Amino acid sequence: MQPDISSEISFRTARSGGKGGQNVNKVETMVEGYFNVTQSALLTPEQKTLIQEKLANRINAEGVLQVRSQEARTQLANKQLVVKKMQELVHKALIVPKKRKASKPSKAMIEKRLQLKKRLSDKKQMRRGGME
Repeated sequence: MQPDISSEISFRTARSGGKGGQNVNKVETMVEGYFNVTQSALLTPEQKTLIQEKLANRINAEGVLQVRSQEARTQLANKQLVVKKMQELVHKALIVPKKRKASKPSKAMIEKRLQLKKRLSDKKQMRRGGME
């Protein structure tokens, strides 16, 4: 079960570029979300290390995961986008891939490969004999 980290995300707003017309110059619609991975009460120590390893390029030296959104025209919509992006990042980071089991070729496949090699070898041997 994946934890819901939305309660531990803190937000900061700023003016953003992009769509919005004259509104862009006066309203702080860009939202940055901060989630402190190292001090989270929702995550186990194993989950924290897993997140820090997989999201190392997005986590700063203080152990804070930062996500920003300025796609939407309203602050509320951007805040929701930040929460959604952060949840997805954390959920994907917590997925542990299955270990690959090394497979071994069957005896029939080994035999078939050897037969093919023998046939090709014989064919080349015949060609060499015909040239002399």
